[in-house]
Amino acid sequence: PVPVVLHIMGSAVFCLLGAVQFLPSLRRMRPAVHRRLGWCVAMSGAISALTGLWMTLAFVFPPALQGPLLFWARVILSLAMVGLICRAIVSIRLHHLPRHRAAMVRAYAIGQGASTQTVLFIGVMVALGVEPLGVDRDVLMVVAWGINIVAAEIAIRRVFGPRRALQRVV
Repeated sequence: PVPVVLHIMGSAVFCLLGAVQFLPSLRRMRPAVHRRLGWCVAMSGAISALTGLWMTLAFVFPPALQGPLLFWARVILSLAMVGLICRAIVSIRLHHLPRHRAAMVRAYAIGQGASTQTVLFIGVMVALGVEPLGVDRDVLMVVAWGINIVAAEIAIRRVFGPRRALQRVV
C-alpha cells in the first residue's frame, strides 16, 4: 500500500540524511549543503510521521500486534514528531539555533524508534526464545521510544547546554 511505501522511503531518508546533519563539520564547513539536506530531512521526517499516523488510524491491526497503548503512543509520537519538525523550521527561520537543534534531536529520537525497537526485540527473543506479542510487545515498543527520548534529552543538555551558557556570557 502507498502509505507503507511512503513510510519506508521517508523513514530511510530521514534516518540516514538526518544522521549526516548532526555532523558539526558539515554545518561549519558546508552550511549551504546542511540547509539543502535539512529541507530533505524535514520533508522526509514529516512524510514518515504522517504516514505512520495514517497507517495507525486507517489499518486494522490484530490485538497481538497493536493494543490501545501502542495505538495511542503511535498517534501521540507521530503528531509530536511533525510538531517538532515544524518547531525546528520556525526556530531556524528566527535564527534560534539551540531551539532548532533541540527540536531536530527530539524528532530524530522519535524517528529512530524502530531501530531501538529492533535491538530490544532481538534481545528479548534471544533471552526468552519467543517473539513478544500483545501487551508485552506494546510495552517494549513504547519503552524503546522512551529510551530514545531520554537519550535525546541527555544529549541536548550535555552537547547543546554548555554552548548556550557560553553564548549568554559572551
